[in-house]
Amino acid sequence: MTTENWPNLGFDWAEILLMMKTTGVDFAVNVLIAIVIFYVGKWVVNLIVRGLLKAMQKGDMDQTLRRFVANLARMLLMLFVIIAAINQLGVQTASLIALVGAAGLAVGLALQGSLANFASGVLIVLFRPYKVGDWIEGAGISGAVEEVQILTTVLKTGDNKQVIVPNSQIMGATITNYSANDTRRIDLVVGVSYEDDIDQVRKELEALVAVEDRILDDPAVTIAVSELADSSVNFVLRPWVSTADYWGVRFALTEAIKKRFDEVGISFPYPQQDVHIHNMPAS
Repeated sequence: MTTENWPNLGFDWAEILLMMKTTGVDFAVNVLIAIVIFYVGKWVVNLIVRGLLKAMQKGDMDQTLRRFVANLARMLLMLFVIIAAINQLGVQTASLIALVGAAGLAVGLALQGSLANFASGVLIVLFRPYKVGDWIEGAGISGAVEEVQILTTVLKTGDNKQVIVPNSQIMGATITNYSANDTRRIDLVVGVSYEDDIDQVRKELEALVAVEDRILDDPAVTIAVSELADSSVNFVLRPWVSTADYWGVRFALTEAIKKRFDEVGISFPYPQQDVHIHNMPAS
């Protein structure tokens, strides 16, 4: 491209074209370098986070805390990488940080829920009402804790569904942690007929407990008459088991009681009413 036939308006067209070419090349180079900085920085961040996770694992740090710290570190390091990439494009990061700070205040006011979730995540990590692997009930959801993230807690339900619950909802409600203790008590109510011998019922329940190896000897099992109900005499059967054996023993005992009572002739009553009909004299 030549500038011989360009109108002479007092400009040095050759110098302007050279400057545009130089500026364009410089900008393209800066964009390329910024892209390299971003992807290399991202690779380095992943490397650092993996090393951090290994170090925390060697230090026997709790798994919940490890994942939370790793996610937070990844977010902060990626923020530095993005700022470095933007700085390579010639954007003044000082003014950018000030702008981001001002925008962050506005965004923070608009995203109060997210800030509350972050604060709740920090409280979960600090006070540990639950940890990864625990079975909990919170915010109306029951499931095993898979991960405590910066803003949410990931649960896996009994039917293998993944449920993501905001941390603030869990911390703002009652949390039931079924895995917090090593042992749990099974509460069974067994109703028998008023015609059955309650001493025999007690003896049969004691025999069923004796053959179940997963029931703990201490604390002792409670077998007692708890209620004289409308249609049945209700026994409570309360054995203690390891937390991991809770559902297995509960199901096994329920089945064993039905089979044993059928064998020995102990009946399970059902609600019934007696209706008496009186003949009214003719008027």
